[in-house]
Amino acid sequence: MTVIGTVASTWRYPVKSMRGEQADEIFAGYAGVYGDRLYAFTSPGGPAVFPYLTGRENAKMLLHTPRFRAGAASLAPPLAAQSIGLGMGLTPLYGSGDELAIDVTTPDGEVFAIDDPELVERLGGGALELLRSERPLTDCRPVTLLSLQSVAAIAEASGVAPDPRRYRANIVADLAGSAAFAEDELLGRTLRIGERTTITLVERDPRCKMITLDPDTAEAVPAVLEYVTRERDSRAGVYAAVLAEGVVRPGDAIELLD
Repeated sequence: MTVIGTVASTWRYPVKSMRGEQADEIFAGYAGVYGDRLYAFTSPGGPAVFPYLTGRENAKMLLHTPRFRAGAASLAPPLAAQSIGLGMGLTPLYGSGDELAIDVTTPDGEVFAIDDPELVERLGGGALELLRSERPLTDCRPVTLLSLQSVAAIAEASGVAPDPRRYRANIVADLAGSAAFAEDELLGRTLRIGERTTITLVERDPRCKMITLDPDTAEAVPAVLEYVTRERDSRAGVYAAVLAEGVVRPGDAIELLD
């Protein structure tokens, strides 16, 4: 086993395309990160295979801030520690609707429950529908990982600040001593993060207009996607599948197992 880096920060995105939450820890389960992409808004006019309203259609979605009412209690399933502690790899039961209730703060400071019709109206009107899923409503794979080194390289080339929030990854890794995009070289390899969580890297992450949007203003900087398209085949970061469930925290060592 070789330590190749550490976890710089951990993230989840309670509502698809809304502002993310930097968390003290995340629970990486087989289906994805607990509390990640728990909700999404869908539009009947969207493609059947991808009906979601995202920042591509409404950039101001990124300026809405979701918060779990339960605070830190929402970071992991209620019986996660007990399930893992049994040593049998039991998948813990997920929390109820009340335990994962969300409020959303709008750009003008008003707060609405996620299912408040007024919030739906402000996002686009009555044609939108709120979708809630026990399985994270990710685009493709359960977990995303991106290195600080890759963030810095894209930023330098495109003239923006090196801000990991643009890329909406669950795990931002510091692969100190490695070149930018070193995570691409780890495809097919297995990593252990912290004491237990084990993932395998399965695919490079294809990128779209979302990474051009400034997380604080929602203003687009096309140069970001232009660089990633030209130099990185429209990909930045990697998707991962979870092999052993567990908690991931900033500062955790990232070990290469094979």
